[in-house]
Amino acid sequence: MAPHPRPVPAAPPEAEPAVEVEPTTGAPLDALPRRVPVRQPRRLRRGRSRTGGTPDGEESWAPIEEVHWDGTPVKPEPEPERTRSPRFERWRRRVRRPAHPPDPLPGLATLVALSLVAAFFAWVSAAPLWLAVGHSTSGRVVIDDCTGGGLTQRCRGTFLATEARWVAHGVRVSGVPAERATPGSWVAARMTGPDASTAYVDAGAAAHLRWLLGLLTVTGCGAGIARWTGATRLADRRARRCAIAASAAGPFLITVGFLAAAW
Repeated sequence: MAPHPRPVPAAPPEAEPAVEVEPTTGAPLDALPRRVPVRQPRRLRRGRSRTGGTPDGEESWAPIEEVHWDGTPVKPEPEPERTRSPRFERWRRRVRRPAHPPDPLPGLATLVALSLVAAFFAWVSAAPLWLAVGHSTSGRVVIDDCTGGGLTQRCRGTFLATEARWVAHGVRVSGVPAERATPGSWVAARMTGPDASTAYVDAGAAAHLRWLLGLLTVTGCGAGIARWTGATRLADRRARRCAIAASAAGPFLITVGFLAAAW
């Protein structure tokens, strides 16, 4: 009797080959598109080789987050421009600080010029203001000489006070009518006192315009001093207020001085 054949053992299953994955994303390497190595400039490669990075002559690979599938670098998308209101732009230009201190010469020149202008208008407005508030002496003036006409008219005369019984010779006469601008004629006038140098003929609204326009000009000079000397551009609020107050106080004190001298 023939022996029973032994069963042949089955062959062990073949081991599946290991799949190589990409370390950054974890995806199979065959499923990812091939990337092109990014060549670095020669200067950068040399610098890296000196610092212990990629040795000179080898190509470096950029991270996958920084390149596209073909190896081109990903450029950062530009941020959308913010729309700013014109009011914000004006505020930014006003608070912007210069890199160097401003030149003080223009501010000083403006201060001197506007102070002289304020002094002139305070001088010509002091006596009309006293006349407007009632501090005056009535009388009449005899015209001695007149030259020019209109705004360029210049007249001189002798003032005779009605109640105070005093006489002022050679005073300047302001506001003489054209028909009275002849030597020897007389017109009613007012003066602030015997030491004054000008007698005023005009009355009513014209008399008020003399001091009103002059004081408005003095006020404008104070505002100009605060503006062009930089007082309104100071960063500190308290310092800015003090500087503006000082700019306005200068023309005001000049006016007070001329008012005291014209009393």
